[in-house]
Amino acid sequence: MDFRLSEEQELVRQNMREFAQKYVDPIAAEIDESGRFPAEVVAKLGEMGYMGMPYPVQYGGAGTDYLTYALAVEELSKSCAATGFTMSVHTSLALGPINNFGNDEQKKKFLTPLCQGKHLGAFALTEPSAGTDVNAATSTAVLEGGEYVLNGTKTFTSNGPVADTFVTFAWTDKSAGAKGMSAFIVPKDAPGLRVGEHFMKMGIRASQTSEIIFKDCRIPQANLLGGEGQGLKIAMNCFDHGRIGIAAQAVGIAQAAMEESISYAKERVQFGKPISKNQAIQWWIADMATDIDCARFLYMRAAWLKDQGLPFTKEASMAKVFAAEMCMKHSIKAVQIHGGYGYIKGQKVERLMRDAKITEIYEGTSEAQRMVIANNVLR
Repeated sequence: MDFRLSEEQELVRQNMREFAQKYVDPIAAEIDESGRFPAEVVAKLGEMGYMGMPYPVQYGGAGTDYLTYALAVEELSKSCAATGFTMSVHTSLALGPINNFGNDEQKKKFLTPLCQGKHLGAFALTEPSAGTDVNAATSTAVLEGGEYVLNGTKTFTSNGPVADTFVTFAWTDKSAGAKGMSAFIVPKDAPGLRVGEHFMKMGIRASQTSEIIFKDCRIPQANLLGGEGQGLKIAMNCFDHGRIGIAAQAVGIAQAAMEESISYAKERVQFGKPISKNQAIQWWIADMATDIDCARFLYMRAAWLKDQGLPFTKEASMAKVFAAEMCMKHSIKAVQIHGGYGYIKGQKVERLMRDAKITEIYEGTSEAQRMVIANNVLR
């Protein structure tokens, strides 16, 4: 078993680290404070080929494996979890369904500009009454004269206010149960689509999140993704992929929290010596380092399994739940190591702690991940 990364993987990771240090670090605190979307950084990510990394070159992607992409998400999230998440949602949840279930025409029309970073993608599934319980969704799609007419409201749509292309889900036959939901590609200029409430969040504040409202929204029949009745299958497939990216994001946040803690502990002197000389601090740092490595290996294993074409649903959920809870635990410890300074706005560990919490919630809560793991272990 070889744990070494390839030369290409190491190069991509280093390039992303340099990119983040140059373009993201200088604005990370400002965009968190203001909630401003870093359009200039996202455009630069597209120009440099990062917004379609694991997809075919023929459709504008970079043709990397999924592990390389996950490593890039981790590095970007070390500097700004909101920017890392914007890239992750776009790549995993918006591009993934079109690549995996779209036909060649759909890929040429929608996937190519998304991979090139010319368009930004969003994934609209959650509804006010339907979070983990996807079957509680009420959005509908009715075929009329060669067009689908969509009605419904989606909420917590990441990238919603700034997206050019939405992958969304609606019932085409509610009576068919799980086989009655379908998936659609909806451009932002589709008649009847509008952005609703824009949510201000506790963390990842520069990531844009909103309602998306479909009111007699008309799209061509050709925008049906994967055939009628495949919506639930497509959504669950997306989450398997997306959870690897969230695990990588959580590892990036935790890695940054540890690095900030090490730096502060070496500089902060109390009772005549740096607090890094205190065993309690040393043990906290040791636990951080150990758990971060465990989480990193878990998401790397899930990504490797995906790249080999092997089942990875259970492993992706394991990576996501462990990485998220580890991230929350150690970001809190990082604030504790910083003491009163860690509780002050402007300190990076304060931002990291707020950013960490959402990793336990989106793309399937920690409780939902345990359901997925148990179902796979107990069957």
